Formats: sequence, C-alpha cells, structure tokens
Amino acid sequence: MKTNMKTEFKEQLEKIEERMKNIKYKVAILSGKGGVGKSTITANLAVALASRGRPNLIGVLDADITGPSIPKILGVRGGHLNAGPAGIFPVFGPLGIKVVSMDFLLPSDETPVIWRGPLKSVAIRQFLSDVVWGELEYLLIDLPPGTGDEALSIMQFIPKVSGVIIITIPSEVSQLVVKKAVTFTHELKAPIVGIIENMSGFVCPNCGSIINIFKVGGGEKIAEELKVPFLGKIPLDPRICETSDDGIPFIVKHPNTPASKSFMDIVEKIENFFKNKEEE
Repeated sequence: MKTNMKTEFKEQLEKIEERMKNIKYKVAILSGKGGVGKSTITANLAVALASRGRPNLIGVLDADITGPSIPKILGVRGGHLNAGPAGIFPVFGPLGIKVVSMDFLLPSDETPVIWRGPLKSVAIRQFLSDVVWGELEYLLIDLPPGTGDEALSIMQFIPKVSGVIIITIPSEVSQLVVKKAVTFTHELKAPIVGIIENMSGFVCPNCGSIINIFKVGGGEKIAEELKVPFLGKIPLDPRICETSDDGIPFIVKHPNTPASKSFMDIVEKIENFFKNKEEE
C-alpha cells in the first residue's frame, strides 16, 4: 500500500513538472497577513499583463482552498472546470485569462471547505498535475495569507518557482509579517520579484487628490531594509471594492486612474525583472 502511494506521488510530481514546462514564469503572490488586498492585486496584475499583448497567455491559480475569491473579482463565478482525457480545463476570464479555483467545484455559496492541511496539499497537487494550462507566459498563483500549507505546497511542488511578489499595506503590523514572508521565500530559495504596498493613500473620488490615511512609505522602507526590490504603491480607491464586487477588474473599468496607472507601472517592473534574469 505504501509502495503504491509513493509511486502515485512520484508520478504526480512528474506530471506537474511536465505541465509546468509549458509555462514560462510561475509567480506566487504572497502576504504575511490577511486583509491587504492580495487577491484583488493578483486579478488586476493578470489583466494588466494580458492587456500588454498577451491574450490567452496568462493564467491565475487561486490556491486559497478555503477562501477562494479570484473568480468573483474576475467575473467568472458560476464557471465550471471541464475534464477530458487530457486533464482538467480552466475557465476563461477577461482577455482570455485562464482561471482555476476551488470555487468552481463548490455546489453553493454556503458550502464551506472544512479541510485540514494534508487535504489542501492534495488539492493543490491535483490542480498542478491535472490542469491543462497549455502555453502560458505567466501563471500567477494567489496564495492565502501567511506561510502555511498552501504556500509551502506551491513552493515545494512547482519545480523552480520563477519569483514571489509580496503584498503589504502601510501599517507596522503588516510590515512585521512581511519580514516573515521574505524569510520564508529565502529559505525555499525562490527569487523575490519585489514588494507592493497596497492601500497607499486614499484617492478622493471628487477631486482626485491623494490623502494619506495610513502611514506613508512603510512598504518602501521595509523593502530597503530587507534589500529586496520595491515594485510600487497602489492607492486606496473605493471603486476598487465596487468593481471587485461587480466582477469587473478595476483597471478595465477605470483605466485612467492613479491606481490603474500604478498597476501598469508595476507590471512593467515585473516584466523587466524577468527580462534581466534571462540576460544574467
């Protein structure tokens, strides 16, 4: 029995390696704590990447097994993962973004996923080994808060994670846990693409001016202290919440806002990070 389980596990890892060969960059989106807007940032980064000449070449894996939210933000709730001889096929979102999430497997909004760590790990392994992503340039992996089972599973099962993006907000509490996230990434020997500071100042919907509700410059300061790149700041715009609830990515509905421009600037830095890596 144990021999069979070991054989199945080995075969699954081999399948993951084969699937990942078709994906150029595998990028994990991590935060040390919840409530920093990580899923919203992941969804909008995916749309920003796709909008820069990459239709059908961007994928998003919602690895938050117990609290999936990517389908809601990208407007594909109610979609279904179809299976065939080749494997499981993702749901297509805006600009051809391929989406996989536990949300697509739940029978209703009220259905909770009450799983311990080992089951979460099995689900992630199955997503990685069985999903037919096809050719992708970027696969963004939206992880739940912290450095627990899901994050560890992704970092261990994906051969050579291309990079990790860490999300924080301008608060000392958030910055304290960023240090843990950075240490976690270093210990697993994955490159850090950089830190993004979300909710960095409030954009007045009437006059467009930015009001600093929280402290200023915390993300940049912690990036400098930890000697990792700082990718940029996303201002707090109430319309981000509205568009997420409506299932319309913010940068699609409000492309000319300061927040959308920040997303596009950050995406350019992400692209440059990987371009420079290839040239090294």
